[in-house]
Amino acid sequence: MIRSLPNSKFYTIAFNTFIIVYFVFLFAPLLITCILAFNNSMIPSLPWKGFTLDWFFGNRGEKIGFFHDKFNLRSFGVSFRLAIVVSLMSTAMGTCAAFLFEQENFPFKNVMYLLMIAPIVIPGVILGISILSFTTTVANFFQNHFGIRLDSIRPGFWLVAFGQFSFISTYVAMVVSARLKKFDRTLEDAAYNLGANRFQVIWYITLKYLRPSIIGGLALSFLLSFENFNTTLFLVGADVPLPIALFNRVRDGSTPVINAISFLLIFVTSVCAMVNLILSRKKKED
Repeated sequence: MIRSLPNSKFYTIAFNTFIIVYFVFLFAPLLITCILAFNNSMIPSLPWKGFTLDWFFGNRGEKIGFFHDKFNLRSFGVSFRLAIVVSLMSTAMGTCAAFLFEQENFPFKNVMYLLMIAPIVIPGVILGISILSFTTTVANFFQNHFGIRLDSIRPGFWLVAFGQFSFISTYVAMVVSARLKKFDRTLEDAAYNLGANRFQVIWYITLKYLRPSIIGGLALSFLLSFENFNTTLFLVGADVPLPIALFNRVRDGSTPVINAISFLLIFVTSVCAMVNLILSRKKKED
């Protein structure tokens, strides 16, 4: 399409129709979910039966809101703690991996890079089953032959954390590596010439330049961990994260409290995105 040339009427109608259909397809389900979070009905679907906040704050009869639902609150806490642990591990490892793959003399770099991105290419279901089979085999081997119990690699919080870390760290590495490729190495040389040691150069020059991508990778890894379902489903133990808890509720039949939880997650995510957008614009203006 050449922007300077006039467009036909058919093209304009088709273009505008595509935009409308595309964004309706993206946001209509989210909008309906948010509306149903306030529906005064025991069924999480239409028709509309009046406005209520019971699915957030209710504490009577069958209308138990999210903030009084101990099971959902516990699951939210598990997901939050899990996301914190995974995001910190993934950011640290992903940043180190980005530095590693930017080394010119790193042997078998292309092969190692393919191995690094393999977990994000493999379906999450296959990854979860593979991790579960491997860790269970290892734990059983040590217990049967040496009497050593390795409960940390059996289904539970830490196995879920390491399972998510196995592929989320790759996303962080790709985000940080993309910015590291644009880094001007002469800045490091200048710092060395001024008497800085290797640690000072990395801390005050390189990492400061990479700070936006590291923060972005941290936020991305937090969200990926918080909402992960496929891999987590096979590694979860007694502590059930929120996505698994919502799946169990939907499968067994639930109240609109699942819509209320969805609304809160959408709202918080949208606010964080808007704050990030505003801060980014202010930095560009400064």
